[in-house]
Amino acid sequence: MHIFYRVWVMPATGCSARGDMPDSAQTSPFHFCGPLLESLADGVFAVDREWRIVAFNRAAEQITGMPREEALGQICCEVFKASICETRCALRQVMTTGRPVIDRAIFILNSEGRQIPVSISAAVLRDDSGAIIGGVETFRDLSQVETLRRELEKRFSFHDIVSRSPKMQDIFDILPALAESRSTVLITGESGTGKELVARAVHTAGPDPDAPFIAVNCGALPDTLLESELFGYRKGAFTDARQDKPGRFALAENGTIFLDEIGDISPAVQVKLLRVLQEGVYEPLGAVKPEKSRARIITATHRNLDDSVRENQFREDLFYRINVVNIHLPPLRERPEDIPLLVDHFIHHFNTIQNKHIQGMADDAMSILIHHPFPGNVRELRNIIERAFILCRAGFIRREHFPETLSGSRSDALPDQGMTLAQIEQYFIEKALKRHGGNRENAARDLGIHRATLYRKIKSYGIDA
Repeated sequence: MHIFYRVWVMPATGCSARGDMPDSAQTSPFHFCGPLLESLADGVFAVDREWRIVAFNRAAEQITGMPREEALGQICCEVFKASICETRCALRQVMTTGRPVIDRAIFILNSEGRQIPVSISAAVLRDDSGAIIGGVETFRDLSQVETLRRELEKRFSFHDIVSRSPKMQDIFDILPALAESRSTVLITGESGTGKELVARAVHTAGPDPDAPFIAVNCGALPDTLLESELFGYRKGAFTDARQDKPGRFALAENGTIFLDEIGDISPAVQVKLLRVLQEGVYEPLGAVKPEKSRARIITATHRNLDDSVRENQFREDLFYRINVVNIHLPPLRERPEDIPLLVDHFIHHFNTIQNKHIQGMADDAMSILIHHPFPGNVRELRNIIERAFILCRAGFIRREHFPETLSGSRSDALPDQGMTLAQIEQYFIEKALKRHGGNRENAARDLGIHRATLYRKIKSYGIDA
């Protein structure tokens, strides 16, 4: 996108859209260059020192829906009603500092009141003596880009979950049918992979999305408190029970109760939960008769419940009751192709809720993220982007906006001592395998070689994969 420091523009008194320059413009500090401005696909307008529009090309008319005759002479904020007019006006910034603004993403309102995403660039206008006489701004309609972004996200998403990973796409395929059923679901995966998001998606996509969704972190509560939280209690059940308190099962009614970290509950609570699953009833503390539960139960854990059953830490009958349908969420390090999609998703999310206009992620920063092992998975990535939003005021998120532990996470620098070509190759293969937790397929993709080639080199170098 070009920035004009000295241009001919239409005087506020008005003239035709032809390329000829009227005599009245010869003595004006603003001059009109019709053919150039009219041929641009980007909108262009210019203002004088009083912020009144003195130039407005045809593309500006098309994007804003406002005829040139109506725009000329008006104060620019009255025409554009942009998201930055009051606090971060680009023209005010360039006319104050003398430095141009390049590719800032904002929203404007068109003549129909519809919000239009645009990318703007602005610079000052100077006369022959170098004095600032106004400012010029170009703006590019990003509506089509935004539409494509939404279509892409729709294609690779299920409610608030986004992924292009084949493993996640397989999960997306079964979620609609699963949502229509009332079967009990067990969601497994490492911490931070989005187990509660999947549970909410199953609930929201179901036949009654307005019904309550009640989430309980079973691992965060001691036994006595967890039991009263789940099943409630009656007045007088214990010393401080001065009134009845409904439990989470009662609050869930005919909706969904999500029991996160189900693998952490004690054997005593397991017995009571088993009764709910088998008979559909539970007893609040101090109650004399059972209560009926109509809530759908979705559970989740980061533990391997098969091992817990073998070690007698988790009841086998309860395991089979909650494991009617199992969904396993792969860790983020096994689906690096999702990282750019998730980054775009989170940037759009934080732009919306924080009213900022971060344009994206710089290449060097994205490279760091793609090669980071992400022990905290999607939650860790979300937190990284949220932190970057605090430090990055505008433009692109760069590596300096990351925490130091992350910006140095990819340490592929070769050791100082001399190495043969074979040693260098072995070094990078070992690094790639370590980054991907021993996953050879992902390591081969990272290195840009075929998987069979990687297998052969691992065997040749005697690498412990």
